[in-house]
Amino acid sequence: MRKPVEQIEEATILFAGDSGDGSQTIGTQMTETTALIGNDVATLPDYPAEIRAPAGSIAGVSGFQLHFSSEQIHTPGDLCDVLVAMNPAALKVHLNKLKPNGILIVNTDNFARRNLRLAGYEEDPLEDDKLTKYQVFRVELTQLTRKALEATQLSVPEIDRCKNFFALGMILWLYNRPMEYTMKWIKAKFAKRPQYVESNILALRAGNTYCEATEQFAVSYDVKPADFEPGTYRNIEGNMATVLGLVAASYQSGLPLVYGSYPITPASDILHGLAQYRNFGVVTMQMEDEIAAVGVAIGAAFSGSLGVTGSSGPGLALKSEAINLAMIAELPLVVCNIQRAGPSTGMPTKTEQSDLLQMFYGRNGESPLPIIAPSRPFDCFETVYEACRIAVKYRTPVIFLSDLYIAMGAEPWKIPQLSDLPEIRPDFAGSADTRNGFEPYLRDPETLARPWAKPGTAGLEHRIGGLEKSDVTGHVSYDAENHQRMVEIRAEKVARIADALPPTEVFGAPEGDILLLGWGGTYGAIRTTAENCVADGLPIAHVHLRHLNPFPKDLGDILQRFKKILIPEQNSGQLLQLIRSTYLIDAIGFNKVQGQPFHVFELASKIDEILEEIGRA
Repeated sequence: MRKPVEQIEEATILFAGDSGDGSQTIGTQMTETTALIGNDVATLPDYPAEIRAPAGSIAGVSGFQLHFSSEQIHTPGDLCDVLVAMNPAALKVHLNKLKPNGILIVNTDNFARRNLRLAGYEEDPLEDDKLTKYQVFRVELTQLTRKALEATQLSVPEIDRCKNFFALGMILWLYNRPMEYTMKWIKAKFAKRPQYVESNILALRAGNTYCEATEQFAVSYDVKPADFEPGTYRNIEGNMATVLGLVAASYQSGLPLVYGSYPITPASDILHGLAQYRNFGVVTMQMEDEIAAVGVAIGAAFSGSLGVTGSSGPGLALKSEAINLAMIAELPLVVCNIQRAGPSTGMPTKTEQSDLLQMFYGRNGESPLPIIAPSRPFDCFETVYEACRIAVKYRTPVIFLSDLYIAMGAEPWKIPQLSDLPEIRPDFAGSADTRNGFEPYLRDPETLARPWAKPGTAGLEHRIGGLEKSDVTGHVSYDAENHQRMVEIRAEKVARIADALPPTEVFGAPEGDILLLGWGGTYGAIRTTAENCVADGLPIAHVHLRHLNPFPKDLGDILQRFKKILIPEQNSGQLLQLIRSTYLIDAIGFNKVQGQPFHVFELASKIDEILEEIGRA
């Protein structure tokens, strides 16, 4: 008889093992399957920074966490319901993320003395009482996979690489997920190597059958589909949403997209993704260094294309002089900074929000630039599209400030209609601008944008470069008053962007005790915390900033309506400094610099502390 099925609202699963154990692969497949059957889902891939860390070591642990639900969710989950640990190191690193009474599936074949020693265990944790508060399922994953594939012609090392699909088959059974989607992926992935198609599908089925047949698993779980707004959806990672947003902006504006980049984690996927869209006129250029990468994007902008460059914090440090050139030349340029943990090389595969002040002030002279930040993976599409629109409309470089948590996370995305996207109009200078002689710095009265003149257009010859230009004529100028006027105009041009911003969304109480103010990848934890507080009747609200420079014009008024402003950030308090200095408000910082995102329970604890201070507890 079929085993009992228990209905639950949500679940969080963490796959972990060596980077060669395939945790990212099966995590992605579980995510795709879950999204396709209609659950809301959020993910957190966690890669090791070492390229080839010793097998079985702490440094080599790779993890993939996914949270799925029949309700709307915003985070990949705090603590996990299930941990699949492929070796002792994975258990050591991630056991603290498993809920009490959570399900722990361990591959006992990897708990040999050497692996225990590499993970820092003096004794086998499976043989003492350290795991008594969990539901421990000891599974000989390696041996069971070998037995399931013994009739194939694969070598033992090849068979062992299939054990991740055995584990996935178990989890698909445990949560009543169909195997068909994964089988389809396996067939496409290994189409040219049919022996791997057969072996991985056999392993997947064997894991599924094992759970049904063994007495270890008495019950499975089911999470009903979530209610989504009608439309066409796909599961999307933040970097891929950025790719599609750039392609859409290129298509809508009629501007060829030229992307200059140099490989760096976690921005490289944007280069890889854009390279697949040559049929849309996208040109991708992997340059010899970061300076060349931004240089080719500036050249593209000067010639009348949509120039874009991308990197992470260390690369942006190298690009700063050239970005400053684009600023003083007043060229439309989009600069994608996918933040990671710093300083210097820092922790390349861990997330952080520590580049905000660098993006504000990391250029010589008075060099204001618009800064715009997505809040979650699917928001990257709309936000980078907005960055392109602002760059073209105001003739300025724009910083698109994402982070690793957003870039590598995934969630369902409702695919928009092109007709619903805002218009992007390049409005190049033409023959009408030459009647009284072309003035390259004669500005639009609304936006203060100067004309965008394509090189080679008769009558539109003008000087360009890093030297200060004379207002209107564009001649090189060392005049003191002219320099001050040009500095003020460039600053005012950026400030005027705020005039066109929509009203700021305030979730929760319109006024009250605490306003949670955030930006970037902290959105999920903050919004979930705010929702829980609102459900409890607390006068708490959440504002999440997309536009960081300039700030929305109504932000100051919103801040004044709350007794306390709490700013959670994955840095040492950078937005906090800006808010304090701009609005003279003694906001409270809540800072985490660990390479890991906030948990909801951390924010809830901080809110309780503040409420107690103001006598609300």
